[in-house]
Amino acid sequence: MHFDLKSISTDAVPKALEKAERYRLLNEPYLAESICLDILTILPSHQQALVSLLLARTDQFDHGATMKSAEELLSRIEGEYERAYYAGLIWERQAHAHLRQYGPSSNANTYHALREAMNHYERAEALRPHGNDDAILRWNACARVLSRNPEIRPLPDAEFQPITGE
Repeated sequence: MHFDLKSISTDAVPKALEKAERYRLLNEPYLAESICLDILTILPSHQQALVSLLLARTDQFDHGATMKSAEELLSRIEGEYERAYYAGLIWERQAHAHLRQYGPSSNANTYHALREAMNHYERAEALRPHGNDDAILRWNACARVLSRNPEIRPLPDAEFQPITGE
């Protein structure tokens, strides 16, 4: 079935963004994603909507959303720091999704994803604006997960098939 979607007005964007945030907090990221897509239809480079959409997609990693669906938004986000930071966040959230899967390679995939996140956060740290330590806070969170969970470790290279952004 096909429906022609209705457009929202630009005046409605601030309240729509509030609703998107609320839906994310209510663990209904698919509704937040829909709102962000409506905003981006009329304002394609709206930064807050792009970030909200990226976060809504990462919220759905356990429910079929792919890293690729979140990563494709990175090129539209302005600022080298922001792109590095949100790339780290994508990898970190993918790591936590792997950790919850409890599959045969989930610990190795979690390790790989956390280390990728930490690399992006280190890059963001070097680019961060004065007084913004968000990348450091996220890097430390990843480090603590690895330190507190000795079962999360890499497999020997011969056994490991790293996850990709797909």
